[in-house]
Amino acid sequence: MMTTIVKLFSHQVSQEHENMYYILTEDHPYGSKIFPAGSMCYLNEQTYLQHIDSDRLPTRFWRFVMVEDDSVATMDVETLQPLNKSVAHFLSAISNPRERLNCFLDSLVLDAAMNARLGQPVFVDLDQQTFRGTICYIGKLNRSPSGLSPVFFGVELQGEGEGKGYCDGSYNGMEYFRCKQNCGLFLPCNKLKFVPASENDEAKQEAKPDTVEAIPVKVGDTVGFYLDDAVTRGVAMAVYKEGNTWMVEVCPEEEASTDVFRVIPMESVVKEELLSSAFEVETDSGPQEQVKRKRIESTKDLASKLPSLGVNSVVQISLDKENSVTGTIRWIGCLSNTQQTMAGVELDEDKGVSDGEWQGVRYFTCAPKRGLFVKLETCQPDMRFLSNSNTFMEPTAFSGLDTPAIQSNSPPLRNDVAVNVLQGRMKGIQGHCNSCYMDAALFSLFSCTSVLDSMLFKPSLPPDEHIQKILRDKIVNPLRQNGFVAAGNVMDLRHQLTEKGQCSSFATSEKDPEEFLNLIMHRILGIEPLLKLQSGRLKEQECYCYQIFMDKQEDLVVPNVQQLVEHSFLSSDLKLVEIPSCFILQMPRFGKEYKMFSKIIPSLELDITDLLLDSPRECFVCGDVATQECSACFKDKMFADTGLKQYCDPCCRQAHSHYQRKTHRLTKLHIPEEFRRGHHFGGLRVLREKLELFAVLCIETSHYVSFVKYGPEKENWMFFDSMADRHGDENGFNIPTVTLCPEVAKYLEMPVAALAMEQPRDMEGVAKRLFCDAYMYMYQSKKMALYK
Repeated sequence: MMTTIVKLFSHQVSQEHENMYYILTEDHPYGSKIFPAGSMCYLNEQTYLQHIDSDRLPTRFWRFVMVEDDSVATMDVETLQPLNKSVAHFLSAISNPRERLNCFLDSLVLDAAMNARLGQPVFVDLDQQTFRGTICYIGKLNRSPSGLSPVFFGVELQGEGEGKGYCDGSYNGMEYFRCKQNCGLFLPCNKLKFVPASENDEAKQEAKPDTVEAIPVKVGDTVGFYLDDAVTRGVAMAVYKEGNTWMVEVCPEEEASTDVFRVIPMESVVKEELLSSAFEVETDSGPQEQVKRKRIESTKDLASKLPSLGVNSVVQISLDKENSVTGTIRWIGCLSNTQQTMAGVELDEDKGVSDGEWQGVRYFTCAPKRGLFVKLETCQPDMRFLSNSNTFMEPTAFSGLDTPAIQSNSPPLRNDVAVNVLQGRMKGIQGHCNSCYMDAALFSLFSCTSVLDSMLFKPSLPPDEHIQKILRDKIVNPLRQNGFVAAGNVMDLRHQLTEKGQCSSFATSEKDPEEFLNLIMHRILGIEPLLKLQSGRLKEQECYCYQIFMDKQEDLVVPNVQQLVEHSFLSSDLKLVEIPSCFILQMPRFGKEYKMFSKIIPSLELDITDLLLDSPRECFVCGDVATQECSACFKDKMFADTGLKQYCDPCCRQAHSHYQRKTHRLTKLHIPEEFRRGHHFGGLRVLREKLELFAVLCIETSHYVSFVKYGPEKENWMFFDSMADRHGDENGFNIPTVTLCPEVAKYLEMPVAALAMEQPRDMEGVAKRLFCDAYMYMYQSKKMALYK
């Protein structure tokens, strides 16, 4: 190991000739102080050369200068990793050592930071929220005594982030870039998510420290732009920012008076030296001949094969090489002072510039930042609404729309990948004609978990292969790869279920999720039952979902799922014969309308140790192996409100020596032979068996939605509604939407008493739906899923 460290350090000497920098990979005690992992230190090259003098054996412990406080400490070189000086510049800007080490270990973040450029879009993590921004500065703000200059990113916040910064581009009285007050931030690289630049971006270059904001067009530049559908040259007279958009005031060369100016968005202006590559000009054309962008010509070629676009057509618009938006045309006509046919588009996301008004005239009405005016010819039919034959499906024919089958299998989506693929409008599974029960169930079971992927691959009988293929290739694979499943794909499955089921209305009527799951798992795909239960000495029972039945408990005001399951199992004298790979729980209700509890707290983990038949149990008093169980003690308010009550022999005698418990009836527990020996010798301990919550289905006014846990953190929840919005009336279509809902974590951590007092209407975001409308909880055992 020592030889390896010396080789690594020697390589650094060949690269640097002054200080050499390192990062600590483990906590390192030094005297009364502990330097945490992620701390940075350095030593002089001359000192290093003395350590590796070939005349003596190098020692593992060297003296380094700590970057944070310039103290000197002796470090074990085997706990250090050498840093390239350019990497050290970026890492030293991160003040938290743990975050610094995580950044060092994540090479993708460092690579993106070192290749970032001015003008590049980023996402900023700020107060547990994410905002859009643009890099306006990359470089140092101060210099440390070690000679290491931390590299910070100056970012201008945009959209909803406006006003959430703390400066206007200045720091300690020095201006590094310019932006509106409280829209600027200086951040280290780990607080940014870098949006990759286009591979064909000719302007891509390494950003250099101390460079101020670069603006593509400056005052005095000769530029080109479109005027009456023809390329016109002019001189930039002013460059300024209007809201989030850079504007250029241009004096056209053709205008008779130099007092006539045109105000044009920066993105529609091209510098003179780029004109030849940006526009396709016909050399034999006169000065007034129309010239078209190649992109527009290709759009026209496509449009010639498709029905013409009109009001209420769904379209997509390319903003640049990397970004496009989708929306619905709300108005077509000519704006004032133009002869071109324009389209007023209501966008699906907040990426517009108006609410349907242009220069004081209202052409249509939409939400702020949802309106955009563009040339009609730049609008293309939304490719999501093209059938397999490339025929555009108008809303009147939308009920039969489907998307192509995908035969390449994909794993479930997790963490940031799940967010990138699933989040947004027209995401998830599209609802149609009372399909929400099926949409919510399928999204919950297959978007972010593989616990029931056996349904997709288990060999099935020939008559049922078609249903399995639809489920796998037309629903699950498109969902995991594209984040969207069209209504027609689900309708194919519904028609097949109607043919196979005893009920003839699966394609049209409203159903319950459990009815759908029982049919497809049991009668069609023949999946082994998920649950095996036994009540007393009765015969073992099998099922796919468990309905919680229980009497109203006055002491349970706001119960959690753990409490409800334990009460239900105890009242029915039930035990699990084996650990289930998937445990689907239906909450106690009287029909769809009446809820037994106004709120139910999701248990992120469900402890089933004490619910298992003939499994070793733990004395809830001392933790030893239990020998007796008492159902009466479970209801005793003197004890904890969760967990069945079982005892070892000594604790059982002591607990039941109280006069109020002497009449309790005890149940003798089965103890495996190895635990009998372990108990006798004071050895073995009982391991807890816990299931993990991965989804919750909720219902309100007969409409099902779902919450899915896409990552390990409490905030990692997403909310899915297959009919969140609608385009058109009875002949229109539903717009499925997936949104992140981190606000759920706030209520999960809230004390029960405070949560009980919380008014549902006052709960943030969609949290009310999770806590007040829960219908079905889904738990998984990743360990057991490997064997199913």
